[in-house]
Amino acid sequence: MLLAYERFILRKLRLHKKMRYTKMRKITRYVLPLLLLLNIGKIQAQEKWDLRRCVDYAMKNNISVQQADVQARIADLEVEQAKKNKWPTASFTGNAGGQFGRSISPTTNLYTTNNLFFNQFQLQGGAPIYNWGRLKNIQAAASFNAQAALIDIQKTANDIALSVASYYLQALAANEQVEISRIQISQTKAQYDITKKKVDAGALPELNLVELESQLATDSSNLVTAQGTFDQDVLALKAVLNLDMAVAFEIDTPPVETIPLQPLSELQPDYVFNLASQNWAEQRAYQLRIKGSEKNIQANKALMYPSFSGFYGLGTNYNNQAIIISDSFPVIIPSQKIGYVKGTLDDVYSFESAYTSYGTSKQKYFDQISHNFNQNIGVGVSIPILNNGNYRITYERSKLDLENVKLQAAQAKQTLQSNIYTAYSNAVSSMEKYNASTKAVASAQKAYDFALKRYDVGLLSTIDLLTNQNNLLRAKLEQLTNHFDYVFKMKVLEFYKGQGVQF
Repeated sequence: MLLAYERFILRKLRLHKKMRYTKMRKITRYVLPLLLLLNIGKIQAQEKWDLRRCVDYAMKNNISVQQADVQARIADLEVEQAKKNKWPTASFTGNAGGQFGRSISPTTNLYTTNNLFFNQFQLQGGAPIYNWGRLKNIQAAASFNAQAALIDIQKTANDIALSVASYYLQALAANEQVEISRIQISQTKAQYDITKKKVDAGALPELNLVELESQLATDSSNLVTAQGTFDQDVLALKAVLNLDMAVAFEIDTPPVETIPLQPLSELQPDYVFNLASQNWAEQRAYQLRIKGSEKNIQANKALMYPSFSGFYGLGTNYNNQAIIISDSFPVIIPSQKIGYVKGTLDDVYSFESAYTSYGTSKQKYFDQISHNFNQNIGVGVSIPILNNGNYRITYERSKLDLENVKLQAAQAKQTLQSNIYTAYSNAVSSMEKYNASTKAVASAQKAYDFALKRYDVGLLSTIDLLTNQNNLLRAKLEQLTNHFDYVFKMKVLEFYKGQGVQF
């Protein structure tokens, strides 16, 4: 005899019995096998990636790591430039052109109205002699910053490794949910087949079969949802790897129980923090930047003092209108009137000898280049007197930059300590939640086993059996989530300890 509530449910369900029955059949007979076949085909076409391979790939191809590498190479170039700033300089200039109208001759430096062609060459340069160690300190500051930039690559790679581990564990958890959903379907399908035989034999009411059909549809929907979650987690993992979304990709799915974990006693927060303070990449980078800022202060202070440098120059020129005398002879010419001849009106002059030319010619190109060759060398001094306070302000600002870097280092250290203690607290909480969920699964499994035995002998309704089955499913999913969360929280502690991400 049916219970009252069973008769009520059966009466409601019969209104749409044919439509729902057909729909459930389609789901169980066509959609579910097709989904399983697609998954099998996809698994066969994909290549498995374990966590180590994912981490190694991300460290080489992740965009953030590549950006850190570019910054490190820029810092190396700044070091190279700082070294070469101490070297002598040299520059060569050459020009050729024409002059028209009244202009200054490039060879005689006299005004001329002749149109001419000129050609000039000049080599000049200098070298620093003494600048109070400014260039040396600039090079040292650049070197410290370059070392810090290299450590930034390591820090970014470590952060990416931890991020990859997070996405990888999420994908593993989602994959386990898919497997649990498949097991749930197989169990429901087995119960459906047994119940159908009993209904056909008249041993059970048809309501039991309809309820199992509804549960099978729910289980199939849960499988589709779990598979979608897993696919989304895989896409997120591929994104952090900077891997083409169209590339075949399947993660290796080792049992979570095989993932090694250090004892919590070896991960006490004060011990982990002391290790991280000395070895943590970010802390080491800040220490180097502090040293670099100190060198910058010394370099900027040198700007306010006199500096000495050497200079040199070589030059020559050519002028196509330059004329040379080809030959000459001596002549006597009057130079000055000194009086009169006595008794006459004739003037008396003094005479001097001179030379006059009777031939001229234009000087050849290479002769003129050689004749006009000039050189210079010397030492210069630069004394800052009034420059609108620029050097003084630059010096004072560099001291404030040092204070700012020190404060950033202190803030990073405080954040590191807070993160480590928070990670330890989260790990303890996750462990307790995992232990509690493990006990819940054991209780739910025992309840379901008893319920199944009572159902098999007709002492329990289908709804009560499905309730126990769903309770067991929820307990398993909760345990799975807590287990992966516990593993990840422990790995975070190991990561702060300086061991990297190890699986």
